[in-house]
Amino acid sequence: MIGGGIAKRYAKAFFDIAEEEGKYEEYYGELRSFSSILEESESLRDFLSNAVFDQADKKAVVEKVLKKIDISDMTSNFLNLLVDKQRISILPDIENCYRGLIDRTLKKVRVDVRTAFPLSAELSESIRSSLEALTGKQVDITIKDDSTLLGGIVVGIGDTIYDGSIKTQLNNIGNLLGEGV
Repeated sequence: MIGGGIAKRYAKAFFDIAEEEGKYEEYYGELRSFSSILEESESLRDFLSNAVFDQADKKAVVEKVLKKIDISDMTSNFLNLLVDKQRISILPDIENCYRGLIDRTLKKVRVDVRTAFPLSAELSESIRSSLEALTGKQVDITIKDDSTLLGGIVVGIGDTIYDGSIKTQLNNIGNLLGEGV
């Protein structure tokens, strides 16, 4: 993460304001909204990160974008500060750090689940309950279908991967058989 320490400081400062106002999720949604605009528009992203262009021009463009989306004055001021300090290019990193602060405060954990086939609502809820018991936190689960798994499930909790896929098990068996020869 380029500028990781800087992103953490900006995220923490913005988070402290959100904490005072009790608007963690609202401000995160606004950051996410603006960040998604930057993700979708390569030309806007390049314009804002290019030092050749004048800061006043950048601020004017950001103001026009902010007027088209529903963003609070607090988030608007924060985004303008990032433009002033030439840090708007690290907004995705700031957004990720901010999300991490929310998750720690609200005792949430983000979990990615990959399965070979779509899961029923009942099975999805069972997995969620099991993961909440395992982590002791509220689980925000994202389930994706991955036909390359052949069968089974892969669960990612932070940096930890629990791989119960048939593909991995077959690879492990193949490795064991290869060693025995």
